Amino acid sequence: MDRFEEMRTFVKVVEAGSLSAAADRLDIAKSAVSRRLADLESRLGVQLLNRTTRRLNLTDSGSLFYQRCQRILADLEESEQYVSSEHTNLRGTIRIAAPLTFGIHHLSPLFDEFLKEHPALRLDLDLNDRTVNLMDEGVDLGIRIGQLQDSSMMARKLTSAKMILCASPEYLEKHGEPKTPGDLKKHYGLNYSNLSERELWQFTHEDGKHYSVPVPFRMRSNNGDVLNRAALDSLGVVATMSFICYRELEQGSLRQILSEYKMEEVGIYAVYPAQRHLPGRVRLLIDYLVEQFGDEPYWDRFFKL
Repeated sequence: MDRFEEMRTFVKVVEAGSLSAAADRLDIAKSAVSRRLADLESRLGVQLLNRTTRRLNLTDSGSLFYQRCQRILADLEESEQYVSSEHTNLRGTIRIAAPLTFGIHHLSPLFDEFLKEHPALRLDLDLNDRTVNLMDEGVDLGIRIGQLQDSSMMARKLTSAKMILCASPEYLEKHGEPKTPGDLKKHYGLNYSNLSERELWQFTHEDGKHYSVPVPFRMRSNNGDVLNRAALDSLGVVATMSFICYRELEQGSLRQILSEYKMEEVGIYAVYPAQRHLPGRVRLLIDYLVEQFGDEPYWDRFFKL
């Protein structure tokens, strides 16, 4: 058995957390994974993993060998890529996890162009508003919006977006336009449910004064497109990200309100596991996304912030 294949299999088992999951990712039979692992342990003369009915745990020797395997495989991949003078020679699959709305509206067109430029690469895209565990699920690259909580991740900022307060002209004509944050207590809120304080909206006036306003909700959702649709249907006032509502604001079907009161500005990041070597194909994609979005993204250019 090729030693590199044994090491790749061992690393995949550790990252996947089970023989079955590793077999799925390697596209081989579970019995083949088990045999490779047994042959590796037999050749080394040490036990690398403690096996229980529920999961696998690294032994001390296994942990040390896992770190060495990662470095060796990373060096091998770098060496192979080094002799390729053109990015088009990069091969393989990049597994990506990204938020649903941002992925559909802003990432998917860029991914299409990226694949056209690099025909030997493949993208495996998971669009979901949950926070994906990159290590456990074998994901190469995650796109995160907002504060980064996981210190085990490396991050590179792609761009930023701002929280915008808006409503339809029809809603404002019927219910009146709020002039101060306190006026929102008399309105219906369309609230993003993944926020820690989803019914408490935060504002900072141009003069620096801060406001926290409890806003009664008409609808909650963990998806920005759903809330945007509700605002277009005149169901309430929505606090939403500028990358979600910018087209409607440009067209006039939604109207920005309380523009002199700033809400949250958040970063949009590409994240990847700190313990894992960053393959050249993933680095290439991150560089491409940074270049495409820039410091002033297109969704923040044509209305008052």
